[in-house]
Amino acid sequence: MAGPGVLLRWATRHGLMRLGITAAARRGDTQARLFLDPAIREDPYPFYHQVRRTGALVRGHLMWSATRHDVVTEVLRGDAFSVHPGTLPVPRPIALLRRLSRRGKPIGPIDPPSMLVTDPPEHTRYRRLVVKVFTTRAIEGLRPQVERHCDVLLDELGRDAARRGPVDLVAHYASLLPVTVIAEILGVPPQSRQRFLDWGSAISPALDLGLSLGQYHRVETAIQQLNVWLRGHFARLRADPGDDLLSQLVHQDSNGERLTEDELVALAGLLMAAGFETTVNLLGTGTALLLAHPEQLALLRAEPRRWPNAVEEILRYDAPVQTTARYCRSDTEVAGVRLRQGEIVVPMLGGANRDPAVFADPDRFDVTRGNARDHLAFSSGAHYCLGASLARLEGEIGLRSLFERYPDLALDGAPRRRSTRVLRGYDHLPVRLRP
Repeated sequence: MAGPGVLLRWATRHGLMRLGITAAARRGDTQARLFLDPAIREDPYPFYHQVRRTGALVRGHLMWSATRHDVVTEVLRGDAFSVHPGTLPVPRPIALLRRLSRRGKPIGPIDPPSMLVTDPPEHTRYRRLVVKVFTTRAIEGLRPQVERHCDVLLDELGRDAARRGPVDLVAHYASLLPVTVIAEILGVPPQSRQRFLDWGSAISPALDLGLSLGQYHRVETAIQQLNVWLRGHFARLRADPGDDLLSQLVHQDSNGERLTEDELVALAGLLMAAGFETTVNLLGTGTALLLAHPEQLALLRAEPRRWPNAVEEILRYDAPVQTTARYCRSDTEVAGVRLRQGEIVVPMLGGANRDPAVFADPDRFDVTRGNARDHLAFSSGAHYCLGASLARLEGEIGLRSLFERYPDLALDGAPRRRSTRVLRGYDHLPVRLRP
């Protein structure tokens, strides 16, 4: 049962937005369909093409939408835009309710001081401290561990298939690899990793707009449990640090600066919701795409050097994160369109990645595509995804290892899409194995 604080937070963050989206849909608002129409959730790309044909920026009752690659890039990099909805002017009663609702609220992946909703200069300081640990070299150093985890998980996958026949690749592989890697980064002991898997799945809808009260309550409950566990975990790491990346962040002191306890909690939550869940989607989507395009899979088997580019094409073709949001903090102009302070723009990353002005024949899946890496699946500008290198590493090793171990892998039933809309992937992917 949701308490009054949860109810108030839901109302000010999701309830009002949910009412607005529903009302806009009744008036025929095109963008509202993105959040409500189940057909668009299953296949959003015709909708993105429709928005692109309508204009560079398309105005709806609640927000603007953009699917052109150049426009989306400009918005993501623009100084006139904020990532934090709190920058928007709101009526005084709603502002008061929001302030009251923050009492007792746990820190989630889209709550300050999370980097996902923090603007410069705070974001600059925060990111500067974190990137000293999450360097490309440090992530590449995880390659042997990721390969070892893949071997162990694929052994277990084969044993599961031998016992029960067809298996769910999401539950038995795609979700287990990233949660194992994230758990190592955070110094989580093996006995606690199933809890992390459960928390990650429960928290991921936090990135969506207009959650129902029940959804929001489940999300906040998981965030609260994770917050409590993390604060105890930080104390353990301070007393007995390991060689994991989180131990380095807990103890890091750069010219008298270090991450605060709340910043550490926010970072760990962000890794769970954005880092873990997006990689699950990358692995599941990549498997489904390669099974649906056997000629592309045959090419990768013949030329394994193409696997890194195949991961870029998977990210371009069906991005794990489909949309984001930006908030105008000052009047500005984009693509000849005047935007006023307080207006909302939704850069549709999935649409930008299918822009024919950038990608020839964009609806064709092609692992040899020369400019596949020009996608915006990891955003752009100051908020370019901190975990991009890790996602690429896990995607490359995870998919290559899977198809090398099980060359006759095949679907065994209909895959099921997850219900989230910002995050796109599969909730269930039944496969059969023949080593």
